[in-house]
Amino acid sequence: MTGGLIEAGLIPVMVAYAKADQQCVLNLQVPLGCTVLDAVQRSGIIQQFPEIDQANLRVGVFGVLAKQPELTCLQPGDRVEIYRPLTLDPKTRRRQLAKAKQLAASKAREAKGRAANLAKLARGLSADLSAL
Repeated sequence: MTGGLIEAGLIPVMVAYAKADQQCVLNLQVPLGCTVLDAVQRSGIIQQFPEIDQANLRVGVFGVLAKQPELTCLQPGDRVEIYRPLTLDPKTRRRQLAKAKQLAASKAREAKGRAANLAKLARGLSADLSAL
């Protein structure tokens, strides 16, 4: 099927963008020699997702960052991916998770200690009451 398209000077490609709650993959035919940036613009995906920052657009093909999307030519079947900016540095996020885990463990130890103290107090009161 793609043979006819290529003979007509068109190649099939996909343009993909994903948010945390939504994914969009658009199939389109672009002219031979079309660049990554051209495909993004032709797809209309930027109009569908206005949060995409065109000035700082990071795109790739099959997970490989296109360092020069305006010069990177596409091949038939390529999937152009638009990358969202990181909202949090991964190292910072790991530190936050580790700190939260430590805090939860500390609170669990405190709660266990309070429970042991209450049990000890209850045993003491029980012994005092039985002595009466």
